Amino acid sequence: MSRHFEQAEGLCETKDPATNGFVFNQTMLRIADPKRSLDFYTRVMGMTLLRKLDFPEMEFSLYFLTTGEDFSEISSDAVERTAQTFGRPAMLELTHNWGDTAETTTYHNGNSDPRGFGHIGFHVPELEAACERFESLGVEFQKRLSDGSMNNIAFIKDPDGYWIEIFDAKRVADLGS
Repeated sequence: MSRHFEQAEGLCETKDPATNGFVFNQTMLRIADPKRSLDFYTRVMGMTLLRKLDFPEMEFSLYFLTTGEDFSEISSDAVERTAQTFGRPAMLELTHNWGDTAETTTYHNGNSDPRGFGHIGFHVPELEAACERFESLGVEFQKRLSDGSMNNIAFIKDPDGYWIEIFDAKRVADLGS
């Protein structure tokens, strides 16, 4: 079976076989208040906390969150669960430095100068319903569906001000055609 992938002439190289088995595992965001952020990502965004790791000697904690429904294969053994956590694709890692609090700490979200990190994204099956739910939960919007010319995406903010793009994959697919 032949596979056709996008090309960006002069920019894409042939995949090196030495990279077989590489897994994009995580995007890390620093958080000021774990209780506030974990509530947002689990209750509001529907993610599951897969693993928490504390590092007392360095005074920080890591929280690994994932999406999906079938967690029957996740081990209750701490060592195996950690290996499974670091072998999964596309997880969100929230890092809390113990001295940071919502009252004393703010993070640069990458969307003001100097620009860098932009956002993370979530596909939702019913875009308008998801945005109505976020509104009812008091989630701050950076861009509503009705704002601007791209009416098939919204941007919300997490408790630390990071932007989250909200889209329906089928509607975004229409952009590329």
